[in-house]
Amino acid sequence: MRLIQALSLCLALSLSLAAPPQHKEDHSHKGKPGGEGHKHELHHGAQLDRCKGMEFDAVAVNEEGVPYFFKGDHLFKGFHGKVELSNKTFPELDNHHHLGHVDAAFRMHSQDSPDHHDHQFFFLDNKVFSYFKHKLEKDYPKDISAVFPGIPDHLDAAVECPKPDCPNDTVIFFKGDEIYHFNMHTKKVDEKEFKSMPNCTGAFRYMGHYYCFHGHQFSKFDPMTGEVQGKYPKEARDYFMRCPHFGSKTTEDHVEREQCSRVHLDAITSDDAGNIYAFRGHHFLSISGDKFHSDTIESEFKELHSEVDSVFSYDGHFYMIKDNNVFVYKVGKPHTHLEGYPKPLKDVLGIDGPVDAAFVCADHHVVHIIKGQSIYDVDLKATPRKLVKEGTITQFKRIDTAMCGPKGVTVVIGNHFYNYDSVPVMLMAKIMPEQQKVSQQLFGCDH
Repeated sequence: MRLIQALSLCLALSLSLAAPPQHKEDHSHKGKPGGEGHKHELHHGAQLDRCKGMEFDAVAVNEEGVPYFFKGDHLFKGFHGKVELSNKTFPELDNHHHLGHVDAAFRMHSQDSPDHHDHQFFFLDNKVFSYFKHKLEKDYPKDISAVFPGIPDHLDAAVECPKPDCPNDTVIFFKGDEIYHFNMHTKKVDEKEFKSMPNCTGAFRYMGHYYCFHGHQFSKFDPMTGEVQGKYPKEARDYFMRCPHFGSKTTEDHVEREQCSRVHLDAITSDDAGNIYAFRGHHFLSISGDKFHSDTIESEFKELHSEVDSVFSYDGHFYMIKDNNVFVYKVGKPHTHLEGYPKPLKDVLGIDGPVDAAFVCADHHVVHIIKGQSIYDVDLKATPRKLVKEGTITQFKRIDTAMCGPKGVTVVIGNHFYNYDSVPVMLMAKIMPEQQKVSQQLFGCDH
């Protein structure tokens, strides 16, 4: 009897192990025109790599200006970094299992309507979710028709168009080749025809420009007419993602990508001759007068390989900080790596890494180091070198990089930069300086 029971138990276990895993139900709907099948196929545990090329379901910017790229039930935040489940940030999106993935999304910008300003809207099938500061608003989700009357279900894309870009605060909705302009105040819908645009599978407004994503390419368009000007479409991985092993092939394409990329800089500096060097991911851009050059970091700084935290120029040398190490190169053609480096950052400058920025102003011998909101000074002629806290930056919670040049201190955050006459002025400033665009006003990109 015991033998029979034992055999029965073994048989039951073997059948259980052999049974196929149970997947959650797939609530898919019709594919987006011009793209891959628009199905909710990407379940928990899927390994997604945006650098391999993918058609995003929706793109939007959060209230801090960070772009969110949605794919299936996953989300990419910013221009690089690993994928995560979208319900980690927006748990309610997963509470309605009859709904698919995010079809469209936008962040409303409206100074005239505080009830909508900085609210994020997500569209799933026939429902709309409204979030404010990552919290779902009361009584949401609602039917799309209840919040945006005249707008169809199962959208392809959406993007906000605030005044003065549009005559009134407007949301542009895309479904196939149908375009709807929705007036946020009157609730009136105007149907448009954007003849020169491809069908958008995602759309978003970034740095005052409007982008239509189609497949893994994008086009910049006029929100009122849909007119696409310039050389489009372009490859999204060249401009909106930091992909180490992907890039255009020609020197001209390399330069344009680094000039016009929307990905934030890791480091920037200018040498004694006034030439600017900017570093982003695995690439760098150098500017000498009106001449531009771009290549991989490894091509000219092979010991460093890629991705620096900060770079500063002093006495004809580049000091390149990566994690807790300092690499030093003599400026020239080619740049010469100094023997004995890298050395520990703590030994060279008396501070632990990582640091956000480091710079030396012309004819000075003090390096200013920014870490978080604190700025420290190190006298490079002193022996031993001593770290001294100079002050606290109050106008910014964080910065990406900074440099010092003929125009003073340039602070870079995202695709914007701000100029200060000096470090003391930056620390004491009460009024924010003019916001300028890195890609256009610093690097001369024409779009």
